[in-house]
Amino acid sequence: MSTLLIVCFWIALFIVFYTYIGYGMLIYILLAIRRSKKPKQDTIEFSSLPEVSLIIAAFNEEAVVESKMANCRELIYPSEKLQICWITDGSNDRTNQLLKAYPDVIVHYQPERQGKTAAINRGMMFVKTPIVVFTDANTNINDQALLEIVKRFADPKVGCVTGEKRIASKEAEDATAGEGIYWKYESFLKTLDDQFHTAVGAAGELFAIRRELFDAMPRDTLLDDFILSMRIAAKGFKIAYCQTAYALEEPSLDIKEEEKRKVRIAAGGLQSIIRLKHLLNPFRYGLLSFQYISHRVLRWSVTPILLFLLFPLNIALLFAVDKCILLYVLTAIFQVLFYTSGLVGFFYARKQIKHKLLYIPYYFLFMNINVIKGFFYLVNHKGNGVWEKAKRAER
Repeated sequence: MSTLLIVCFWIALFIVFYTYIGYGMLIYILLAIRRSKKPKQDTIEFSSLPEVSLIIAAFNEEAVVESKMANCRELIYPSEKLQICWITDGSNDRTNQLLKAYPDVIVHYQPERQGKTAAINRGMMFVKTPIVVFTDANTNINDQALLEIVKRFADPKVGCVTGEKRIASKEAEDATAGEGIYWKYESFLKTLDDQFHTAVGAAGELFAIRRELFDAMPRDTLLDDFILSMRIAAKGFKIAYCQTAYALEEPSLDIKEEEKRKVRIAAGGLQSIIRLKHLLNPFRYGLLSFQYISHRVLRWSVTPILLFLLFPLNIALLFAVDKCILLYVLTAIFQVLFYTSGLVGFFYARKQIKHKLLYIPYYFLFMNINVIKGFFYLVNHKGNGVWEKAKRAER
């Protein structure tokens, strides 16, 4: 019995460590071994820039229409080669009325709201440009974003380019500081993934695809950006990660609003694992499968469960083993301290008390708990791609 407990404990610990730290370390080491010269810089002549469609799928975004359009006007790209398109299905506020002030902007609207994925599927039927860039209404992108994204398409092996998501907050002063810390770490991993073989999925705040690679998705798809980009990767194309093109997004209004997002994303992750199950075959997809399983599948499936099993397994070992008892005492103490820090961070977050250090264990536990909640969300919302928007902090 003790042998079984020991084996289960160390397997669980290894998978948890590998998922959150070990994979990044492994890729970093492999890159250091393989890297012998500087990567080729993508270039493109300004006069030969392709036509681009900027797609904004929006639902009741009257509060940000003017700021989003002001941001679009700041983009450095030939105006005759840039088509801005809003898809506003189901919007019943002043979104469509406000967009009438921009006669050069195309607006596709239908009264029925079927969700973002359905809106994208419908909007893509009208797109003719070779490159399509997707961005959210409530994010601002840097003025060089389109130029930087298009550069990456100079490589014919690139079928999708994902920009970087940045949180517009001072982490030390914000109640959702963990969100910013998390995305900085994610950006680091995406950079490693991109240099190693391919990024694993795109960020819906800012990403682009080659028009001919688009395939309509089931309208109940929760993570349209991830499914769309990974389908392109499955066709043998690379998902390039472009740090010089970024989307700036306000943090969630509070931790409850952030929980809404995390649960939906977790549910979408589980849904994606089911719908992209063919990518779990390393004999067919090689490095893509390795990266997909390591960076995404483990996080969205078994790792959160194993994380929360570690403590009861550790306690059981304290009563079941005689050898190496000090080791298991130390691991138990570490877990107690970690969960205690997370619990204190939880109370601080609820009271909007600023303590950056405690947000790290809290946000880590918060994300993993929401993965488990995501399973129930997926079951309860099966067949429905419409979700309630999380409220964002004011700019």
